[in-house]
Amino acid sequence: MAIKDINRHWERVINTINEGLLIVSEKGRIVSVNQSFEEMTGYTAREVCGQPCTVLACQACEMAINNDGSGWCKLFEPDQPEMRRCRCTIKKKDGTFLPALKNASVLRDEDGALLGAVETLTDLSEIDRLDRKVEILSRQLDDNSGFGGILGNSEEMKAVYAIVEKAAMSDAPIIIFGESGTGKELVAKAIHDRGKRDDGPYVQFNCAALNESLLESELFGHVRGSFTGAFRDRDGRFEAADGGDLFLDEIGDIPLSIQIKLLRVLETGGFERVGENIPISVDVRIITATNRNLLELIEQKRFREDLYFRINVIPIHLPPLRRRRDDIPLLVNTFIERLTVRTGKPIRGLTREALNRFMDYRWPGNVREMKSALEYAFTVADKDTIDIDHLPPHMLNPVFPFVPVSQAALRETGSTERQQLIDALHAAAGNQSQAARMLGINRVTVWNRMRKYGINLKREIRKR
Repeated sequence: MAIKDINRHWERVINTINEGLLIVSEKGRIVSVNQSFEEMTGYTAREVCGQPCTVLACQACEMAINNDGSGWCKLFEPDQPEMRRCRCTIKKKDGTFLPALKNASVLRDEDGALLGAVETLTDLSEIDRLDRKVEILSRQLDDNSGFGGILGNSEEMKAVYAIVEKAAMSDAPIIIFGESGTGKELVAKAIHDRGKRDDGPYVQFNCAALNESLLESELFGHVRGSFTGAFRDRDGRFEAADGGDLFLDEIGDIPLSIQIKLLRVLETGGFERVGENIPISVDVRIITATNRNLLELIEQKRFREDLYFRINVIPIHLPPLRRRRDDIPLLVNTFIERLTVRTGKPIRGLTREALNRFMDYRWPGNVREMKSALEYAFTVADKDTIDIDHLPPHMLNPVFPFVPVSQAALRETGSTERQQLIDALHAAAGNQSQAARMLGINRVTVWNRMRKYGINLKREIRKR
């Protein structure tokens, strides 16, 4: 085929390329694009030709553009390499973002004069999806014991497994109640892995981690310039979870203003990014979790009642470790096996005295505290068996040991609950946070019960 024939069919040639291709002038404006570019971005050639290349909102380009107001791309500067490759995200016509691999090369004429640049874009969406799948499988291999990594054969845990299996196949909102350290994150992940959305993304976010403005941006995304530090557009967690599950931990800690926006998403499936009024629709199943009493927060006007009923469609209650003591030997043996592999220490197990202390201890921090206690014991143990003197100091002289109390007794009157609270406050020398840990409740609940039962802390301590 002659050169003239190649030139005549050049447009057809570039339209057979799977990668998106665009040619940019020396002024940074798009001159030409191929068919793959149109399919990848949603823009037609007519819509983007003549537009600045920044219409794609590529964060790699934003870093390469000079900040002197000229808009001149550093790619065209004499001391820069003629070809660049980077992984980036570009903004499509519909406002969503596409992960891509970009190759950019400067074009010059025979005399070396600058003509512009040519760029190719490779869609990495499938690679990102496979990366998430590999991460999921890796976690499953790490937690290959128990029910999705959750350990326990007690009747209480079997009841949890049964409701998890049923809830997983539903698209209804799920809320997981449980004290800190009971495994709420593991249950949320088990629901995703066993559900209809297991091929979709699983996004986890702790609502107590950020202040109000940053929390809104993290959940719903933002556009560039919407607030100080917003240098580029960014997807929120809802967009990232589209087609899958979004796990919102510590839901009781979100401020009221965010609760209103969250309620709207649950009711309509739509929201806007911060600084933008373009509606975005997503298909996300919401899983929430809390260690707080949401009904108490509703009474205190700190949590919306309508949001509570919207997220409390399928409740799952995780029992604290002190209510499933039959699982303690299984947990101990499993954690010891894992620590033996990880540390290389040939520790076989616990002495009878140490195991008895494990069985009698109240475990205010639940399974998480037990794992920490065994890690401590592995560090200080100097023989093949963990003895009682290898346990953390607070377990050697527990100020509030486990005292079994029947549920019937707790329901009978408030007197037992009141006395338990007084005993805990006395043992903690008046420290309400420490008393809360002893009782396996949060500090707000301690304060509310003190007010409910008319407990005067100074007076009660003086009585002792």
